[in-house]
Amino acid sequence: MPRRTEILVVGGGLGGVAAALAALRRGRQVVLTEPTDWLGGQLTSQAVPPDEHQWIEQFGCTATYRQLRNGIRAFYREHYPLTEAARSVRHLNPGEGRVSALCHEPRVAVAVIDSMLAPYRSNGRLTVLLRHHPVAADTEGDRVLGVTLRGPDGTDTHVTAGYVLDATELGDLLPLTGTEHVTGFESAADTGEPHAPAAAQPDNMQAISHCFALEYRAGEDHTIDKPESFGFWQSYRPPFWPGPLLGLSAPDPRTLEPGTREFVPDAPVTDVPVLADQSRDPGDRELWSFRRIFSRRLYRPGFAGSDISLVNWPMTDYFEGPVIGDDPAETARHLRGARELSLSMLYWLQTEAPRPDGGTGWPGLRLRGDVLGTEDGLAKAPYVREARRIRAEYTVVEQDLSLAVRGAAGAVSYPDSVGVGMYRIDLHPSTGGDNYIDVGSCPFQIPLRALVPQRMANLLPAGKNIGTTHITNGCYRLHPVEWNIGEAAGALAARCLTDRVPPQGVTADPRRLARFQDELAADGVELRFPDVRGY
Repeated sequence: MPRRTEILVVGGGLGGVAAALAALRRGRQVVLTEPTDWLGGQLTSQAVPPDEHQWIEQFGCTATYRQLRNGIRAFYREHYPLTEAARSVRHLNPGEGRVSALCHEPRVAVAVIDSMLAPYRSNGRLTVLLRHHPVAADTEGDRVLGVTLRGPDGTDTHVTAGYVLDATELGDLLPLTGTEHVTGFESAADTGEPHAPAAAQPDNMQAISHCFALEYRAGEDHTIDKPESFGFWQSYRPPFWPGPLLGLSAPDPRTLEPGTREFVPDAPVTDVPVLADQSRDPGDRELWSFRRIFSRRLYRPGFAGSDISLVNWPMTDYFEGPVIGDDPAETARHLRGARELSLSMLYWLQTEAPRPDGGTGWPGLRLRGDVLGTEDGLAKAPYVREARRIRAEYTVVEQDLSLAVRGAAGAVSYPDSVGVGMYRIDLHPSTGGDNYIDVGSCPFQIPLRALVPQRMANLLPAGKNIGTTHITNGCYRLHPVEWNIGEAAGALAARCLTDRVPPQGVTADPRRLARFQDELAADGVELRFPDVRGY
């Protein structure tokens, strides 16, 4: 089935949604595709509450990302029986989780994202193809002519477009279109980065995690069937881990010192307001509250019998092998492995986890797949931290923003900034056997050249696949940064269509670049941070 549009956005994660919105606001026709039946990517189908910096309520994101955040809070105030005390909190944190000031149920974010896109569905400018994934692409020289997408019934849809944006979780369009790209860990010789290895390691990538949501029903037994590979994971101990992976002990990501986490379902909230500030506390010492997305005490008495907490912990990081590769069977094996690890962790919690009373196991833990839109209780898709990355006009390297390298000088200031972000350089254990690399960074900018391929004229990255390295992807992969990247990519595609110039014509022309930056700023995209220090 053929379709024609002005801008095709493949991948409906945060970057893809932001890209589509930016193009639609500029009057363009857009087709947006998504392999699951939920838009929102890491925030929704992957079930990861937003990882954000400490200033997010004041500055450091785009106006549309703030609209998304405000919309989530408004949804709770309008539809949930909050206590008057909770309703009056300006910066409501519906889950009172410690990882984020806006821990919430993924399906609420889906509803808000759908509402943001709804006007453009009504006016006919936006077509959304859910449960469609790319299987082929047509190219001619340096241009992508079209992409073939396979739907849930096996039917293929071929979409031709003036611009094609790759917002997929793994950078799927890059090999399909022959776009020059890299994977894994670059060498120190290539990047000069302090933490890079001597030789490139293209198969060395960050762990994936298959998240799940839990509530606790005391006195009930919701123990799942023992997972097929439980025996393997029960005895599995990475060489850099302080004990078996299935347990409550794990390295501290920042110091690598071994430590034991606490886990008590429905533990009462003892500090109000709950601290959710990554600059002061990673928040993962007590695992139930770490990614709690529903805090029952915020709602009228008797409304809910339990909190809901998301499990995305060090112990559920799967790093047995990469999910990017040339062998589909190996990719499928590792995706199954990530699911089995998560289910094994749940089974261990239900049957073997130590309790404060000296007993073992919490059989009352119950999967809440309904809040994730699934029947099996796990997220619709695994949480992906690292994708294929374009060979860009400019590659952001560690020494551009490392707090240890840059210090009081702050991150490198890019003349072609199209946005900002802030997060520690946060690398989880990797398929190459590396432990955490979690080091301080400075508030940084997003250079437009990192969004522009060296060769391709009408393909743009719109997510984790921009010109970063394995290391700097560790701070560019988070929710508000991915959104900003997508928004800039969508705006750039629309501008290039209007001016009839390729992206390389914008980065090479100071006047065009300045006009584009002015356009972004007028649209609420922050191009630089105030004078604040990183962490």
